[in-house]
Amino acid sequence: MTEHATTEVPTPDDSDHPDVVVSLGTDHHSFDRLVRWMDDYARRHRDLRVLVQHGHSTAPRKADGTPFLPGEELGELMRRARVVVTHGGPGTILQARGTGHLPIVVPRDPELDEHVDDHQLLFVRRLEDTERVRSCTTPQQLAGLIDRALASPDEFRVSEDREDGPERAALRAGALIDLLTTPAGAAPSPGPGISAGADGDGPGTAEGTGASGSTDAATEGPAEARTWPDVTVVVPTRDRPELLRRTLEAVHDQDYPGRITAIVVFDNDQPDPALARAGDARPVRVVTNSMTPGLAGARNTGVLAADTDLVAFCDDDDTWLPGKLTAQVRVMLDEPDTEMVCCGIRVVYDRVQAERVLDRTSITFADLLRSRLTELHPSTFLIRRRAMIDGCGTVSEEIPGSYAEDYELLLRLARRAPIRNIPEPGVRVLWHRRSYFSGRWQTIATALRWLLERYPEFRLVPRGYARVSGQIAFAEASAGRRGAALRWIGRTLRYRPLEGRAALALLVVCGVPPAWILRLLHLRGKGV
Repeated sequence: MTEHATTEVPTPDDSDHPDVVVSLGTDHHSFDRLVRWMDDYARRHRDLRVLVQHGHSTAPRKADGTPFLPGEELGELMRRARVVVTHGGPGTILQARGTGHLPIVVPRDPELDEHVDDHQLLFVRRLEDTERVRSCTTPQQLAGLIDRALASPDEFRVSEDREDGPERAALRAGALIDLLTTPAGAAPSPGPGISAGADGDGPGTAEGTGASGSTDAATEGPAEARTWPDVTVVVPTRDRPELLRRTLEAVHDQDYPGRITAIVVFDNDQPDPALARAGDARPVRVVTNSMTPGLAGARNTGVLAADTDLVAFCDDDDTWLPGKLTAQVRVMLDEPDTEMVCCGIRVVYDRVQAERVLDRTSITFADLLRSRLTELHPSTFLIRRRAMIDGCGTVSEEIPGSYAEDYELLLRLARRAPIRNIPEPGVRVLWHRRSYFSGRWQTIATALRWLLERYPEFRLVPRGYARVSGQIAFAEASAGRRGAALRWIGRTLRYRPLEGRAALALLVVCGVPPAWILRLLHLRGKGV
Protein backbone atom coordinates (compact mmCIF):
# COMPACT_ATOMS: atom_id res chain seq x y z
CA MET A 1 0.00 0.00 0.00
CA THR A 2 1.50 3.35 -0.99
CA GLU A 3 2.06 5.85 1.81
CA HIS A 4 -0.09 8.91 1.55
CA ALA A 5 -1.28 11.96 3.44
CA THR A 6 -4.84 13.13 3.95
CA THR A 7 -7.14 12.01 1.16
CA GLU A 8 -10.58 13.06 0.00
CA VAL A 9 -13.23 10.69 1.28
CA PRO A 10 -15.93 9.93 -1.32
CA THR A 11 -19.57 9.76 -0.39
CA PRO A 12 -20.08 6.17 0.74
CA ASP A 13 -22.13 3.65 -1.22
CA ASP A 14 -22.81 -0.02 -0.70
CA SER A 15 -19.57 -1.09 -2.40
CA ASP A 16 -17.21 1.57 -1.07
CA HIS A 17 -17.04 2.19 2.64
CA PRO A 18 -14.35 1.68 5.31
CA ASP A 19 -14.25 -1.40 7.50
CA VAL A 20 -12.93 0.55 10.48
CA VAL A 21 -13.91 4.17 11.16
CA VAL A 22 -11.90 6.16 13.71
CA SER A 23 -13.07 9.57 14.99
CA LEU A 24 -10.78 11.87 16.98
CA GLY A 25 -13.29 14.73 17.18
CA THR A 26 -12.29 18.36 16.73
CA ASP A 27 -10.41 19.16 19.95
CA HIS A 28 -7.41 21.38 19.21
CA HIS A 29 -5.02 19.10 21.13
CA SER A 30 -3.29 16.60 18.87
CA PHE A 31 -3.95 12.89 19.43
CA ASP A 32 -1.09 11.58 17.29
CA ARG A 33 -0.73 8.52 19.54
CA LEU A 34 -4.03 7.03 18.33
CA VAL A 35 -3.22 7.94 14.71
CA ARG A 36 0.08 6.02 14.97
CA TRP A 37 -1.68 3.01 16.48
CA MET A 38 -4.20 2.93 13.64
CA ASP A 39 -1.44 3.31 11.06
CA ASP A 40 0.31 0.29 12.57
CA TYR A 41 -2.95 -1.68 12.44
CA ALA A 42 -3.61 -0.67 8.82
CA ARG A 43 -0.05 -1.68 7.88
CA ARG A 44 -0.62 -5.18 9.27
CA HIS A 45 -4.11 -5.55 7.75
CA ARG A 46 -3.82 -4.42 4.16
CA ASP A 47 -7.04 -6.19 3.25
CA LEU A 48 -9.04 -3.79 5.45
CA ARG A 49 -9.89 -0.17 4.72
CA VAL A 50 -9.26 2.03 7.76
CA LEU A 51 -10.48 5.65 7.79
CA VAL A 52 -9.24 8.09 10.44
CA GLN A 53 -11.05 11.42 10.98
CA HIS A 54 -8.01 13.00 12.63
CA GLY A 55 -9.10 16.59 13.33
CA HIS A 56 -6.08 18.66 14.38
CA SER A 57 -3.79 15.62 14.73
CA THR A 58 -1.17 14.59 12.17
CA ALA A 59 -2.69 12.84 9.15
CA PRO A 60 -2.20 9.05 8.98
CA ARG A 61 0.36 7.64 6.54
CA LYS A 62 -1.04 4.15 5.94
CA ALA A 63 -4.73 4.50 6.79
CA ASP A 64 -7.03 6.81 4.88
CA GLY A 65 -7.43 10.16 6.56
CA THR A 66 -9.57 13.28 6.57
CA PRO A 67 -9.42 16.16 9.08
CA PHE A 68 -13.14 16.85 9.41
CA LEU A 69 -16.43 15.54 8.08
CA PRO A 70 -20.02 16.84 8.15
CA GLY A 71 -21.91 15.15 10.97
CA GLU A 72 -24.34 13.28 8.72
CA GLU A 73 -21.54 11.91 6.55
CA LEU A 74 -19.49 10.74 9.52
CA GLY A 75 -22.59 9.13 11.02
CA GLU A 76 -23.32 7.30 7.77
CA LEU A 77 -19.72 6.06 7.58
CA MET A 78 -20.00 4.78 11.17
CA ARG A 79 -23.30 3.08 10.39
CA ARG A 80 -21.81 1.18 7.43
CA ALA A 81 -18.51 0.34 9.18
CA ARG A 82 -17.77 -2.98 10.79
CA VAL A 83 -15.92 -1.39 13.72
CA VAL A 84 -15.94 2.13 15.21
CA VAL A 85 -13.05 3.52 17.28
CA THR A 86 -13.28 6.92 19.02
CA HIS A 87 -11.49 9.17 21.44
CA GLY A 88 -13.16 9.70 24.83
CA GLY A 89 -15.34 12.66 23.87
CA PRO A 90 -18.93 12.08 25.05
CA GLY A 91 -20.46 13.53 21.88
CA THR A 92 -18.43 11.21 19.66
CA ILE A 93 -19.24 8.20 21.82
CA LEU A 94 -22.94 9.08 21.76
CA GLN A 95 -22.88 9.38 17.96
CA ALA A 96 -21.15 6.00 17.59
CA ARG A 97 -23.70 4.28 19.82
CA GLY A 98 -26.48 6.02 17.92
CA THR A 99 -25.32 4.20 14.77
CA GLY A 100 -25.62 0.81 16.51
CA HIS A 101 -21.96 0.35 17.50
CA LEU A 102 -20.45 -0.47 20.87
CA PRO A 103 -17.41 1.79 20.31
CA ILE A 104 -13.83 0.96 21.11
CA VAL A 105 -12.59 4.02 22.98
CA VAL A 106 -9.09 5.35 23.60
CA PRO A 107 -9.34 8.29 26.05
CA ARG A 108 -7.04 11.28 25.68
CA ASP A 109 -4.35 11.59 28.35
CA PRO A 110 -3.58 15.12 29.65
CA GLU A 111 -0.09 14.07 30.74
CA LEU A 112 0.68 13.48 27.06
CA ASP A 113 -0.72 16.93 26.12
CA GLU A 114 -3.75 15.28 24.49
CA HIS A 115 -6.34 17.20 26.51
CA VAL A 116 -6.70 19.94 29.09
CA ASP A 117 -7.47 17.58 32.00
CA ASP A 118 -8.29 13.93 32.84
CA HIS A 119 -12.08 14.04 32.47
CA GLN A 120 -12.00 11.71 29.43
CA LEU A 121 -10.08 9.10 31.43
CA LEU A 122 -12.63 9.27 34.28
CA PHE A 123 -15.66 9.36 31.99
CA VAL A 124 -14.55 6.41 29.86
CA ARG A 125 -13.73 4.39 32.97
CA ARG A 126 -17.32 4.84 34.20
CA LEU A 127 -18.75 3.85 30.81
CA GLU A 128 -16.51 0.78 30.75
CA ASP A 129 -17.80 -0.25 34.19
CA THR A 130 -21.38 -0.20 32.84
CA GLU A 131 -20.36 -2.01 29.61
CA ARG A 132 -21.32 0.93 27.38
CA VAL A 133 -17.92 1.10 25.68
CA ARG A 134 -14.82 -1.05 25.28
CA SER A 135 -11.81 0.97 26.33
CA CYS A 136 -8.11 0.38 25.85
CA THR A 137 -4.84 2.12 26.70
CA THR A 138 -2.23 0.24 24.65
CA PRO A 139 -1.83 -0.50 20.93
CA GLN A 140 -1.93 -4.22 21.70
CA GLN A 141 -5.29 -3.90 23.45
CA LEU A 142 -6.63 -1.79 20.60
CA ALA A 143 -5.58 -4.28 17.93
CA GLY A 144 -7.03 -7.15 19.96
CA LEU A 145 -10.39 -5.43 20.39
CA ILE A 146 -10.64 -4.54 16.69
CA ASP A 147 -9.83 -8.14 15.73
CA ARG A 148 -12.45 -9.38 18.18
CA ALA A 149 -15.07 -6.94 16.84
CA LEU A 150 -14.39 -8.10 13.28
CA ALA A 151 -14.64 -11.76 14.28
CA SER A 152 -17.68 -11.42 16.58
CA PRO A 153 -19.62 -8.34 15.39
CA ASP A 154 -22.68 -9.08 17.54
CA GLU A 155 -20.61 -8.44 20.69
CA PHE A 156 -19.94 -4.88 19.49
CA ARG A 157 -23.46 -3.89 18.48
CA VAL A 158 -26.14 -2.05 20.43
CA SER A 159 -29.81 -1.64 19.57
CA GLU A 160 -31.98 1.42 19.94
CA ASP A 161 -33.98 -0.12 22.79
CA ARG A 162 -30.78 -0.29 24.86
CA GLU A 163 -30.34 3.46 24.61
CA ASP A 164 -32.48 4.05 27.69
CA GLY A 165 -33.05 7.34 29.48
CA PRO A 166 -30.39 6.99 32.23
CA GLU A 167 -27.74 6.08 29.67
CA ARG A 168 -28.45 9.04 27.45
CA ALA A 169 -28.60 11.30 30.50
CA ALA A 170 -25.17 10.11 31.61
CA LEU A 171 -23.72 10.67 28.16
CA ARG A 172 -25.26 14.12 27.93
CA ALA A 173 -23.83 14.99 31.35
CA GLY A 174 -20.42 13.97 30.05
CA ALA A 175 -21.01 16.13 27.00
CA LEU A 176 -21.60 19.13 29.23
CA ILE A 177 -18.37 18.42 31.10
CA ASP A 178 -16.49 18.30 27.81
CA LEU A 179 -18.10 21.54 26.70
CA LEU A 180 -16.78 23.26 29.82
CA THR A 181 -13.25 22.00 29.28
CA THR A 182 -12.92 22.22 25.49
CA PRO A 183 -11.88 25.58 23.98
CA ALA A 184 -14.77 27.12 22.11
CA GLY A 185 -12.56 27.76 19.11
CA ALA A 186 -11.37 24.18 18.91
CA ALA A 187 -14.49 22.96 17.19
CA PRO A 188 -16.14 24.68 14.27
CA SER A 189 -19.50 26.21 15.09
CA PRO A 190 -22.51 24.25 13.89
CA GLY A 191 -24.01 25.58 10.69
CA PRO A 192 -25.89 24.38 7.64
CA GLY A 193 -24.77 20.85 6.86
CA ILE A 194 -22.61 20.66 9.98
CA SER A 195 -23.28 18.63 13.08
CA ALA A 196 -20.92 19.27 15.97
CA GLY A 197 -21.67 17.09 18.97
CA ALA A 198 -23.07 18.68 22.08
CA ASP A 199 -19.63 18.50 23.66
CA GLY A 200 -17.83 20.39 20.90
CA ASP A 201 -15.72 17.33 20.15
CA GLY A 202 -18.03 15.84 17.57
CA PRO A 203 -17.82 15.98 13.82
CA GLY A 204 -17.20 19.27 12.10
CA THR A 205 -15.90 20.73 8.89
CA ALA A 206 -12.63 22.30 7.92
CA GLU A 207 -14.53 25.44 7.01
CA GLY A 208 -15.86 26.48 10.42
CA THR A 209 -16.42 29.97 11.69
CA GLY A 210 -12.87 30.81 12.69
CA ALA A 211 -10.96 34.08 12.48
CA SER A 212 -10.44 33.81 8.76
CA GLY A 213 -14.16 33.34 8.22
CA SER A 214 -14.94 36.45 10.23
CA THR A 215 -12.35 38.44 8.35
CA ASP A 216 -13.66 37.39 4.96
CA ALA A 217 -17.19 38.39 5.87
CA ALA A 218 -16.06 41.66 7.39
CA THR A 219 -14.05 42.71 4.37
CA GLU A 220 -17.02 42.60 2.02
CA GLY A 221 -17.43 46.12 0.73
CA PRO A 222 -15.17 49.13 1.41
CA ALA A 223 -13.95 49.85 4.94
CA GLU A 224 -15.44 53.33 4.72
CA ALA A 225 -18.93 51.77 4.56
CA ARG A 226 -18.59 50.66 8.19
CA THR A 227 -19.17 52.80 11.25
CA TRP A 228 -15.92 52.32 13.10
CA PRO A 229 -16.22 52.97 16.86
CA ASP A 230 -13.89 55.23 18.81
CA VAL A 231 -11.14 53.38 20.69
CA THR A 232 -9.08 54.42 23.72
CA VAL A 233 -5.59 52.97 24.23
CA VAL A 234 -4.16 53.13 27.75
CA VAL A 235 -0.36 53.49 27.86
CA PRO A 236 1.16 53.25 31.37
CA THR A 237 4.68 54.64 31.55
CA ARG A 238 7.55 55.21 33.93
CA ASP A 239 10.93 56.74 33.07
CA ARG A 240 11.15 55.55 29.43
CA PRO A 241 10.54 58.69 27.34
CA GLU A 242 12.24 57.50 24.14
CA LEU A 243 10.42 54.15 24.08
CA LEU A 244 7.15 55.90 24.96
CA ARG A 245 7.39 58.25 21.95
CA ARG A 246 7.97 55.30 19.65
CA THR A 247 4.92 53.54 21.12
CA LEU A 248 2.73 56.61 20.54
CA GLU A 249 3.97 56.95 16.96
CA ALA A 250 2.89 53.36 16.25
CA VAL A 251 -0.57 54.10 17.68
CA HIS A 252 -0.80 57.23 15.54
CA ASP A 253 0.20 55.29 12.41
CA GLN A 254 -2.53 52.65 12.72
CA ASP A 255 -4.54 52.12 9.52
CA TYR A 256 -7.71 52.16 11.64
CA PRO A 257 -10.46 54.25 9.98
CA GLY A 258 -11.94 55.45 13.29
CA ARG A 259 -10.75 57.72 16.08
CA ILE A 260 -8.04 56.52 18.51
CA THR A 261 -7.41 58.38 21.77
CA ALA A 262 -4.20 57.57 23.63
CA ILE A 263 -4.24 58.12 27.40
CA VAL A 264 -0.67 58.17 28.72
CA VAL A 265 -0.65 57.39 32.45
CA PHE A 266 2.51 58.43 34.29
CA ASP A 267 3.12 56.15 37.28
CA ASN A 268 5.50 57.42 39.98
CA ASP A 269 6.97 59.74 37.40
CA GLN A 270 6.67 63.38 36.43
CA PRO A 271 4.18 63.74 33.55
CA ASP A 272 5.31 65.25 30.25
CA PRO A 273 2.61 67.71 29.08
CA ALA A 274 4.41 68.14 25.74
CA LEU A 275 3.07 64.74 24.68
CA ALA A 276 -0.53 65.95 24.78
CA ARG A 277 -2.18 66.43 21.42
CA ALA A 278 -5.75 67.41 20.55
CA GLY A 279 -7.86 68.33 17.57
CA ASP A 280 -7.32 65.36 15.24
CA ALA A 281 -8.30 61.70 14.89
CA ARG A 282 -5.34 60.63 17.05
CA PRO A 283 -5.50 62.78 20.22
CA VAL A 284 -3.18 62.11 23.18
CA ARG A 285 -4.12 62.82 26.80
CA VAL A 286 -1.58 62.93 29.62
CA VAL A 287 -2.65 62.00 33.16
CA THR A 288 -1.08 60.88 36.43
CA ASN A 289 -1.86 57.57 38.14
CA SER A 290 -4.59 58.37 40.67
CA MET A 291 -5.01 54.80 41.87
CA THR A 292 -2.64 52.39 43.67
CA PRO A 293 0.97 53.00 42.55
CA GLY A 294 2.04 50.37 40.06
CA LEU A 295 1.05 48.95 36.72
CA ALA A 296 -2.43 47.80 37.80
CA GLY A 297 -3.35 51.20 39.21
CA ALA A 298 -1.99 52.95 36.12
CA ARG A 299 -4.07 50.77 33.81
CA ASN A 300 -7.19 51.41 35.89
CA THR A 301 -6.60 55.15 35.87
CA GLY A 302 -6.65 55.05 32.08
CA VAL A 303 -9.68 52.72 31.88
CA LEU A 304 -11.72 54.93 34.22
CA ALA A 305 -10.70 58.05 32.29
CA ALA A 306 -11.77 56.54 28.95
CA ASP A 307 -15.07 57.61 27.42
CA THR A 308 -15.27 54.85 24.79
CA ASP A 309 -16.66 51.32 25.00
CA LEU A 310 -13.56 49.79 23.41
CA VAL A 311 -10.35 50.07 25.45
CA ALA A 312 -6.94 48.73 24.43
CA PHE A 313 -3.71 48.36 26.39
CA CYS A 314 -0.19 49.00 25.15
CA ASP A 315 2.93 49.04 27.32
CA ASP A 316 5.36 51.89 26.78
CA ASP A 317 8.10 49.64 25.38
CA ASP A 318 5.93 47.88 22.78
CA THR A 319 4.69 48.94 19.34
CA TRP A 320 1.54 48.03 17.43
CA LEU A 321 1.84 46.81 13.85
CA PRO A 322 -0.23 48.99 11.44
CA GLY A 323 -3.22 46.65 10.96
CA LYS A 324 -3.53 45.44 14.55
CA LEU A 325 -6.47 47.54 15.72
CA THR A 326 -8.52 47.28 12.52
CA ALA A 327 -8.40 43.48 12.61
CA GLN A 328 -9.47 43.37 16.25
CA VAL A 329 -12.30 45.88 15.98
CA ARG A 330 -13.61 44.00 12.94
CA VAL A 331 -14.06 40.95 15.20
CA MET A 332 -15.87 43.08 17.79
CA LEU A 333 -18.21 44.43 15.11
CA ASP A 334 -18.94 40.98 13.69
CA GLU A 335 -19.40 39.40 17.13
CA PRO A 336 -21.30 41.77 19.49
CA ASP A 337 -21.12 39.27 22.37
CA THR A 338 -17.32 39.07 22.27
CA GLU A 339 -15.77 40.99 25.18
CA MET A 340 -12.06 40.65 24.51
CA VAL A 341 -9.85 40.15 21.45
CA CYS A 342 -6.12 39.41 21.47
CA CYS A 343 -3.55 38.62 18.75
CA GLY A 344 -0.04 37.24 18.29
CA ILE A 345 3.25 38.99 19.05
CA ARG A 346 6.76 39.40 17.67
CA VAL A 347 9.21 39.19 20.54
CA VAL A 348 12.46 41.12 20.12
CA TYR A 349 15.35 40.39 22.46
CA ASP A 350 18.95 41.40 21.88
CA ARG A 351 18.23 42.00 18.15
CA VAL A 352 16.78 38.49 17.78
CA GLN A 353 13.11 38.30 16.74
CA ALA A 354 10.72 35.40 17.36
CA GLU A 355 7.02 35.14 16.54
CA ARG A 356 4.63 33.88 19.20
CA VAL A 357 1.22 33.18 17.66
CA LEU A 358 -1.55 30.90 18.93
CA ASP A 359 -3.07 28.74 16.20
CA ARG A 360 -6.54 28.93 17.73
CA THR A 361 -9.23 31.61 17.62
CA SER A 362 -10.82 31.10 21.04
CA ILE A 363 -9.37 30.67 24.54
CA THR A 364 -11.27 29.45 27.59
CA PHE A 365 -10.77 29.67 31.35
CA ALA A 366 -9.59 26.04 31.35
CA ASP A 367 -6.95 26.86 28.69
CA LEU A 368 -5.58 29.66 30.85
CA LEU A 369 -5.42 27.53 33.97
CA ARG A 370 -3.34 25.03 32.05
CA SER A 371 -1.01 27.57 30.42
CA ARG A 372 -0.26 31.28 30.72
CA LEU A 373 -0.32 31.49 26.90
CA THR A 374 2.24 34.30 26.79
CA GLU A 375 1.11 35.04 23.25
CA LEU A 376 -1.81 36.84 24.93
CA HIS A 377 0.38 39.79 25.87
CA PRO A 378 -1.31 42.81 27.53
CA SER A 379 -0.27 45.03 24.62
CA THR A 380 -2.56 42.91 22.43
CA PHE A 381 -5.65 43.39 24.64
CA LEU A 382 -8.77 45.01 23.19
CA ILE A 383 -11.62 44.91 25.74
CA ARG A 384 -15.16 46.15 26.00
CA ARG A 385 -14.92 48.63 28.86
CA ARG A 386 -18.33 47.60 30.22
CA ALA A 387 -17.07 44.01 30.64
CA MET A 388 -14.74 45.36 33.32
CA ILE A 389 -16.68 48.29 34.78
CA ASP A 390 -20.05 46.51 34.92
CA GLY A 391 -18.76 42.94 34.80
CA CYS A 392 -15.69 41.22 36.22
CA GLY A 393 -14.04 44.38 37.60
CA THR A 394 -10.99 46.38 36.62
CA VAL A 395 -7.37 45.25 36.83
CA SER A 396 -6.64 43.83 40.28
CA GLU A 397 -4.64 46.22 42.47
CA GLU A 398 -4.30 43.58 45.21
CA ILE A 399 -1.63 41.55 43.41
CA PRO A 400 1.74 42.19 45.07
CA GLY A 401 3.75 44.55 42.91
CA SER A 402 1.16 44.28 40.10
CA TYR A 403 3.05 41.25 38.80
CA ALA A 404 0.91 39.04 36.50
CA GLU A 405 -2.03 41.48 36.75
CA ASP A 406 -2.63 40.96 33.03
CA TYR A 407 -2.85 37.18 33.46
CA GLU A 408 -5.27 37.53 36.36
CA LEU A 409 -7.49 39.82 34.27
CA LEU A 410 -7.45 37.24 31.47
CA LEU A 411 -8.63 34.59 33.93
CA ARG A 412 -11.54 36.71 35.11
CA LEU A 413 -12.64 37.70 31.62
CA ALA A 414 -12.35 34.10 30.36
CA ARG A 415 -14.64 33.00 33.20
CA ARG A 416 -17.36 35.20 31.66
CA ALA A 417 -16.89 34.18 28.02
CA PRO A 418 -14.21 32.74 25.72
CA ILE A 419 -11.53 35.21 24.66
CA ARG A 420 -11.15 35.67 20.92
CA ASN A 421 -7.73 35.54 19.32
CA ILE A 422 -6.48 36.57 15.89
CA PRO A 423 -3.76 34.03 14.95
CA GLU A 424 -1.46 36.64 13.43
CA PRO A 425 1.18 38.92 14.99
CA GLY A 426 -0.12 42.40 15.73
CA VAL A 427 2.35 43.75 18.30
CA ARG A 428 6.13 44.04 18.47
CA VAL A 429 7.09 43.25 22.09
CA LEU A 430 10.48 44.36 23.38
CA TRP A 431 12.11 42.21 26.04
CA HIS A 432 15.08 43.94 27.61
CA ARG A 433 17.02 44.30 30.82
CA ARG A 434 15.21 47.52 31.66
CA SER A 435 11.91 45.66 32.08
CA TYR A 436 10.36 46.67 35.39
CA PHE A 437 10.28 43.17 36.90
CA SER A 438 13.80 42.25 35.83
CA GLY A 439 15.46 40.91 38.99
CA ARG A 440 12.47 41.54 41.31
CA TRP A 441 12.39 37.89 42.30
CA GLN A 442 10.79 38.23 45.73
CA THR A 443 7.93 40.30 44.29
CA ILE A 444 7.41 37.69 41.58
CA ALA A 445 7.35 34.80 44.07
CA THR A 446 4.91 36.61 46.37
CA ALA A 447 2.56 37.54 43.52
CA LEU A 448 2.49 34.00 42.15
CA ARG A 449 1.69 32.55 45.59
CA TRP A 450 -1.18 35.07 45.78
CA LEU A 451 -2.42 33.81 42.41
CA LEU A 452 -2.47 30.17 43.55
CA GLU A 453 -4.37 31.11 46.71
CA ARG A 454 -6.89 33.25 44.82
CA TYR A 455 -7.56 30.57 42.19
CA PRO A 456 -7.89 27.16 43.91
CA GLU A 457 -8.96 25.76 40.50
CA PHE A 458 -5.26 25.43 39.68
CA ARG A 459 -5.13 22.36 41.90
CA LEU A 460 -7.60 20.65 39.58
CA VAL A 461 -5.21 21.13 36.65
CA PRO A 462 -1.87 19.52 37.60
CA ARG A 463 -0.04 20.88 34.58
CA GLY A 464 -1.18 24.44 35.35
CA TYR A 465 -0.39 24.21 39.06
CA ALA A 466 3.06 22.77 38.34
CA ARG A 467 3.75 25.58 35.88
CA VAL A 468 3.06 28.30 38.46
CA SER A 469 4.77 26.48 41.35
CA GLY A 470 7.79 25.92 39.11
CA GLN A 471 7.93 29.66 38.42
CA ILE A 472 7.81 30.29 42.18
CA ALA A 473 10.65 27.80 42.68
CA PHE A 474 12.75 29.59 40.03
CA ALA A 475 12.04 33.00 41.59
CA GLU A 476 12.89 31.79 45.09
CA ALA A 477 16.10 30.23 43.84
CA SER A 478 17.03 33.41 41.98
CA ALA A 479 16.37 35.43 45.16
CA GLY A 480 18.85 33.21 47.02
CA ARG A 481 16.20 31.51 49.16
CA ARG A 482 17.51 27.98 48.70
CA GLY A 483 15.25 26.25 51.25
CA ALA A 484 12.07 27.81 49.87
CA ALA A 485 13.17 26.98 46.33
CA LEU A 486 13.71 23.31 47.18
CA ARG A 487 10.29 23.08 48.84
CA TRP A 488 8.60 24.54 45.76
CA ILE A 489 10.64 22.27 43.47
CA GLY A 490 9.33 19.28 45.43
CA ARG A 491 5.76 20.54 45.21
CA THR A 492 6.14 21.10 41.48
CA LEU A 493 7.41 17.57 40.87
CA ARG A 494 4.56 16.07 42.89
CA TYR A 495 2.06 17.71 40.57
CA ARG A 496 3.98 17.07 37.35
CA PRO A 497 7.23 15.07 37.46
CA LEU A 498 8.32 16.25 34.01
CA GLU A 499 7.80 19.99 34.62
CA GLY A 500 10.89 21.66 33.13
CA ARG A 501 10.73 24.71 35.41
CA ALA A 502 11.64 22.52 38.37
CA ALA A 503 14.87 21.55 36.60
CA LEU A 504 15.63 25.20 35.80
CA ALA A 505 15.08 26.16 39.44
CA LEU A 506 17.37 23.33 40.53
CA LEU A 507 20.08 24.64 38.19
CA VAL A 508 19.86 28.02 39.90
CA VAL A 509 20.01 26.37 43.34
CA CYS A 510 23.19 24.62 42.17
CA GLY A 511 24.79 27.91 41.20
CA VAL A 512 23.86 28.56 37.57
CA PRO A 513 23.14 32.32 37.21
CA PRO A 514 19.44 32.94 36.52
CA ALA A 515 20.34 35.72 34.06
CA TRP A 516 22.18 33.17 31.91
CA ILE A 517 19.13 30.88 31.81
CA LEU A 518 16.76 33.76 31.04
CA ARG A 519 18.97 34.99 28.22
CA LEU A 520 18.92 31.58 26.53
CA LEU A 521 15.13 31.43 26.86
CA HIS A 522 14.58 35.01 25.66
CA LEU A 523 16.68 34.45 22.56
CA ARG A 524 14.10 31.81 21.63
CA GLY A 525 11.18 34.10 22.39
CA LYS A 526 10.39 32.22 25.61
CA GLY A 527 10.41 32.93 29.33
CA VAL A 528 10.20 30.97 32.57
